[in-house]
Amino acid sequence: MSSKILSELVVKKFLNASYKFSTYKGNKNLCNHKVPLGKQRRNVPGPVPFKNRRTDRLRLPQSVAVSVGRSQHCSEWISCSSNSTRHFIAVQKTSSNMPQGKPFERLPQNVKPKHYRLSLVPDLKTLLFRGSVSVEIEVLTNTDTIVLNALDLKLHEVTLKDDKSLKPGQVTLCTEEETAILKFPSQITPGSYILDIYFTGEINEKMKGLYRSKYVNQKGVETYAAVTQFEATDARRCFPCWDEPAHKATFDISLTVPKDLVALSNMPVKTSQPEGDLIKYNFETTPIMSTYLVAAVIGEYDYVEDRSSDGVLVRVYTPKGKTEQGLFALEVATKVLPYYKEYFNIAYPLPKIDLIAIADFSAGAMENWGLVTYRETCLLVDPKNTSAVRKQWIALVVGHELAHQWFGNLVTMEWWTHLWLNEGYASFVEFLCVNFLFPEYDIWTQFVNDSYIKALELDSLQNSHPIEVPVGNPSEIDEIFDDISYNKGASVIRMLHHYIGDEDFRKGMNLYLTRYQYKNTFTEDLWAALEEASKKPIGDVMSTWTKQKGFPVVKVSQKSAGDGGGMKLTLSQTKFTADGSNSSNENYLWMIPISISTSKNPSKEIVSTVLTTENTDVIVPDANENDWIKINPGTIGFYRTQYPPEMLKKFIPAIRDRTLPPLDRLGLLDDLFAMVKAGHTSTVEVLKLLKAFEDEPNYNVWSSIGNILERLGQLLGHTDYEENYNKYQKKLLDKVYNRLGWTQKSGETHLDTLLRGLVLGKLAWLDHGSSISEAKKRFSDHVSNREVLLADLRSACYKTVLRAGGVEEFDVLLKLYRTSDLHEEKDRISRAFGATKDPILLKRVLEFAMSDEVRSQDTVFVIASVGLSSNGRDIAWQFFKDNWPKINDRVTGQLLTRLIKYLTENFASDEKASEVERFFTEHKAPGTERTVQQSIETIKLNAAWLNRDSAAIKTYLGTI
Repeated sequence: MSSKILSELVVKKFLNASYKFSTYKGNKNLCNHKVPLGKQRRNVPGPVPFKNRRTDRLRLPQSVAVSVGRSQHCSEWISCSSNSTRHFIAVQKTSSNMPQGKPFERLPQNVKPKHYRLSLVPDLKTLLFRGSVSVEIEVLTNTDTIVLNALDLKLHEVTLKDDKSLKPGQVTLCTEEETAILKFPSQITPGSYILDIYFTGEINEKMKGLYRSKYVNQKGVETYAAVTQFEATDARRCFPCWDEPAHKATFDISLTVPKDLVALSNMPVKTSQPEGDLIKYNFETTPIMSTYLVAAVIGEYDYVEDRSSDGVLVRVYTPKGKTEQGLFALEVATKVLPYYKEYFNIAYPLPKIDLIAIADFSAGAMENWGLVTYRETCLLVDPKNTSAVRKQWIALVVGHELAHQWFGNLVTMEWWTHLWLNEGYASFVEFLCVNFLFPEYDIWTQFVNDSYIKALELDSLQNSHPIEVPVGNPSEIDEIFDDISYNKGASVIRMLHHYIGDEDFRKGMNLYLTRYQYKNTFTEDLWAALEEASKKPIGDVMSTWTKQKGFPVVKVSQKSAGDGGGMKLTLSQTKFTADGSNSSNENYLWMIPISISTSKNPSKEIVSTVLTTENTDVIVPDANENDWIKINPGTIGFYRTQYPPEMLKKFIPAIRDRTLPPLDRLGLLDDLFAMVKAGHTSTVEVLKLLKAFEDEPNYNVWSSIGNILERLGQLLGHTDYEENYNKYQKKLLDKVYNRLGWTQKSGETHLDTLLRGLVLGKLAWLDHGSSISEAKKRFSDHVSNREVLLADLRSACYKTVLRAGGVEEFDVLLKLYRTSDLHEEKDRISRAFGATKDPILLKRVLEFAMSDEVRSQDTVFVIASVGLSSNGRDIAWQFFKDNWPKINDRVTGQLLTRLIKYLTENFASDEKASEVERFFTEHKAPGTERTVQQSIETIKLNAAWLNRDSAAIKTYLGTI
């Protein structure tokens, strides 16, 4: 008899039974909202039978299932009986004076979990799972109530044991607070207990908790894997637990699965035993860890394996038949582990680590201890079809997640307020290890473009937030997985690393990780360890960067110090604001590590100091009025620099002859552009300065130029002289295009490959005649199998051909999409669709994005490909509004905040700002509030920028 049939019999037996129960008139403050009993009964599926742990015989559960969902309600279970069997029945509490809400509260501290025995039995045909958890707890004070987390689960039996068994008389499930409140009939005295809970749930499609990931197997059959994603607060969707990072415990996990499937968890398999058509895997006990790091994956996978030089077994799990695509990640991982062991002077504490590619995955990757999950595009490398930029990205993501095995897993933040301790640090260290493994990537220069500048842009907004942002309700957590926590966090750690030096930094890291291993920490614990190692006032310096939002602009002026004593610089600091407003009355003050270089020796810092006051004077020795003087060489300090025109002009010859180092060329340009956006300098000035870069050979500098050109393009797409701006761009790009062309040359570097892709990608949007002709030829050869197009050229080629073509080219690309089994290639094609100029095709792209052909994790980026073009911006926004219920159901969490940002922040009128604000006032999207406010602020900034500079830009472009 199948479990499905047995469940149906259980339901029938329950529905035919006769029960007596009464409504509980209890503490009405336990929860705020109630679900009508009739509604709950209609949604209650039959309970799933459990195996008796002693006799291994099937028996009926001793309760009726009650579901816990996301709706804003609570329900109570009332003790009742029938035929000597105890049950809990959900009833509605009746009270006419119920409170309408209360502040979020963390779990009570009077009960501590010590060890979980967790058993899960997923059914990938019915897409349901059953489970049991036996938790060793320590009760610290007298209580009659135990509170833990549970969500989207149906609890069937709850028992508390010491030398006797005790069942709760009442269980309240609060979906608003995501808790289960167990109320016992008598006091529980301090001591050790076992809390047993049986439960069932759905293997959902939300990409959180225990969810299903759809794929097509080698037989061509569409099927599912079961995957967990618990960060930040979704372990509670899989099993009842104390789902807060400070509630660390050890875990014994068992998975019962079909014999032909792979079952993985954090630790290696200890034992396995057959159970009919299934096999039960029991895994070794985990180290003490937080619930959000627990992991399980069940599905069809192959793997490649190796051992790191320090003896850790490393496996990379891939879809069946694609093991060769795991080899690059395996090479990186086996080298990263010993690198981190040496750098931290602490060995990786687990005997194995698995890296696994998941078809449906909302984030890029997740650092579960010993079982790291990845999007396929963040782990798999196809030698013939993966681009150089994607391969580099995979190295960074692998480095990032493995850094978390120490910084986040071994030592964990105490609460989400300190999230940046995890993400900022890992975002810094990933660049350290990739720089060590692949020095040819020049990855620290790329860091400035990819991390540092992004953080500065977001942090200049009034609606930014500090690195260390107080988090109350867990619904706020998604919004701080942003460029502040990751990129500003990484940037200030990079600044700190430079300030104290690598040796003391490593000593401090070792001290921190050793002192707090298997524990939880606050930001101040990290500063104390680094201060102890370096003997510098780390806490004083760094608290100014983590506890207040924003960053300073350092304004500089110079004059001769007299008597050949060099130059005297006057430095002052104020808060930099995106709108250019005066923030002097806000009492912002930073302790700013300042370094200075000059044209005498561009690569040497001749002055290093800390600016602790609003202004100070600094003497630069051996410098004169003819020298350029650079503040913040290497673009390491997290601040902007504003030079007077006479100092700025001295850099132009050094830009042209490239005696100014690449990071300084890049930083200087980006600082000037920031002054332009804030209204301190005319946009025409940056357009003039860009002409000094026509002969620029460096990829990273061009990457910064490309970002500026794109930002200006978004703005000027609202004007009637967009075509003149496109001519300006083509002229600026001509020399580098003619040098690189479409054909790879002997002796080219990794960065040359990236630069070619960048330049061709820019020209794809500019209707560049020569580029269009070459793209059409190569595309024709590619689709007819005459010559495979290099992966590094495909994105640019697809966009160029589609933009210059029409329905025929679109349909050819759509066919390529449908026949490819490589997720990276599908991404490339789907994100190129938005390049078409045809409004009808753009609408087809948007419908396609919402179809079953596109995974929900990728929907955001396909819609964004339309919204980021001047042709598609209004079409995509209207589509978003018209289809809001469907989009809100399909896209959640961080993906939704990204989509809102992509579709709104490039508008440039006060009317659009009001429209966006009105829409999200009327259509609530919890967890996106900060992003909406940031977009509204950015739209208003764009409008002011266009009003301020449009006439001058139009006049200047008319003279080109």
